[in-house]
Amino acid sequence: MTQTSTTASTTTDPRPAFGSAVETAVAAVAAVRPEQLAGRTPCTEYDVRALVGHLVAVLRRVAAVGRGEPPFSVSQVTTGVPVDGWAAAARAAAAEVRAVWSDDRLLDRELTLPFGRYPGAAALAAYTAELTTHTWDLAQATGQAPDWDERVLAVALPAAHRILPADVRGGPVPFGPVVPVPDDAPLVDRLVAWQGRDPRWTP
Repeated sequence: MTQTSTTASTTTDPRPAFGSAVETAVAAVAAVRPEQLAGRTPCTEYDVRALVGHLVAVLRRVAAVGRGEPPFSVSQVTTGVPVDGWAAAARAAAAEVRAVWSDDRLLDRELTLPFGRYPGAAALAAYTAELTTHTWDLAQATGQAPDWDERVLAVALPAAHRILPADVRGGPVPFGPVVPVPDDAPLVDRLVAWQGRDPRWTP
């Protein structure tokens, strides 16, 4: 993703939306059955097992970024978790990220993300988009139908538009072209389509 920087503060606190996205992600991880772990996903670089590990890693990375640590101090995929341990790993990562981001001062603090430096509020909005999209990936791959929170999508979609331009795709930017969807498509479809997923994808 292209390197960008902004110093503008985001006035809306994205933490309630991010918290709801975390709850949906943790529930999706907990619902995965062991026999599904080798299945394919809309995120073509990951099977279900690796995608679950990536979701846990995203939560851990958001916590690390909030602490001021380099984003790449957390690996892309959490590994070494037993088959029956993923739900507990997700819950632990969720508790960690909630504790870190309970500090109001983070919302205006400039933080380093893998794709640039942003005020905390903008950073957390961007991670709301990433977490929700990968939760959608997991849900599609494992036959789940989450009740998508509209307030989450209202934060995630504009954040995805800001962070990921339509004309910067491929190469070092690991997203495919925008998938066309109707203007009145559900917000979750518009979110994942912007990030290169076909909302009609099935295993």
